[in-house]
Amino acid sequence: MTEGTWDEGAKTPAIDWLMSAALENVPRGDGDMAEVTSLKGAVRAWIDLDPAHKAAATLTVERAVRIDGASATSFTADGIAVLAERLSEATPSSEG
Repeated sequence: MTEGTWDEGAKTPAIDWLMSAALENVPRGDGDMAEVTSLKGAVRAWIDLDPAHKAAATLTVERAVRIDGASATSFTADGIAVLAERLSEATPSSEG
């Protein structure tokens, strides 16, 4: 019998930044309409929001994202902030 091991890669596998995602409860023109884009685009749009809209925003992804062993398809404030942190780690500053 073999013994299973869980390393950090199993707890937090690579995130597919190109999967579809919807950013909701944020201003779009005259209203608050959801925008469907890539996860990378949605997180970047969230980063540019003012604090009140960051707190109200909801990000829903096409497939579950696993971070530190927890899997989710919907994120709010602190959860989106964790994704933003992971995005900055995954994207070299020269890539924009």
